[in-house]
Amino acid sequence: MSAQAPTVLARIVESTRSELRQRQRAEPLEALRERALAARAGPAGERRSLAEVIVRPPIGVIAEFKRRSPSAGQLREGAQVEEIVRAYELGGACALSVLTEASHFDGSLEDLRRARASSTLPILRKDFIVDPYQLYEALAEGADAVLLIVAALAQHELESLHRLAGELGLEALIEVHDGRELHAAMSVEPAVVGINNRDLRDFSVEVGRTERLAREVHAGVRVVSESGIGAPEQLVRLEALGVDAVLVGESLMRARDPRAALRELAGEGAPSSSA
Repeated sequence: MSAQAPTVLARIVESTRSELRQRQRAEPLEALRERALAARAGPAGERRSLAEVIVRPPIGVIAEFKRRSPSAGQLREGAQVEEIVRAYELGGACALSVLTEASHFDGSLEDLRRARASSTLPILRKDFIVDPYQLYEALAEGADAVLLIVAALAQHELESLHRLAGELGLEALIEVHDGRELHAAMSVEPAVVGINNRDLRDFSVEVGRTERLAREVHAGVRVVSESGIGAPEQLVRLEALGVDAVLVGESLMRARDPRAALRELAGEGAPSSSA
């Protein structure tokens, strides 16, 4: 990460490392590894491929469960994982994303665990992954994929975490927000790249970022556009650019009827009152 003054991202990563140390004291790595590998080998350990379900056409929607964000505050009072996940499945989501960061997003591994118990869709653990320990956590709680944010990692960390994720059977969505980060991401030969329209240094959003960077993604790599997506016409334009899927959280979490909102976003008709 940059050595400049602390940014939103830097503060989140710092708190992530602090919380991680607490979890490591409560469950040492060896114990977690044993639990994670047992989960992978058990009847519930079947992996579901994020890369496979976002093959175009049509453009897919990875629907996200998150309770709050630093920029928008609380998104849905009393949000229940099971209720939202079922709505997303019925609304046509191709996959799920579950925010597990605690300090800034009110997420938890319990949310991931409950989502896994409620859905057969591929699940992305969305967090600020900076340590192998977190990959074993993701595996133990039923995630199929993890988010690796280039801006939060040194190149050697990105490479080692991407390699270990593959060894564990976890797919990695490599997240970038500028050309330098995209170049770093391409060097690890990812299956899926996420272009975040939100700049994690100041949380500003510019959807045009996907349009600029998607052209530079190597052939054969799936592309996911993240943040700032909330209208059907955006999906039409992004699909025309070769984007395979969008990751949408805030607009769906705020919707009175997430199922209907997701169907409308995907261009499948106006919202209804059905649940």
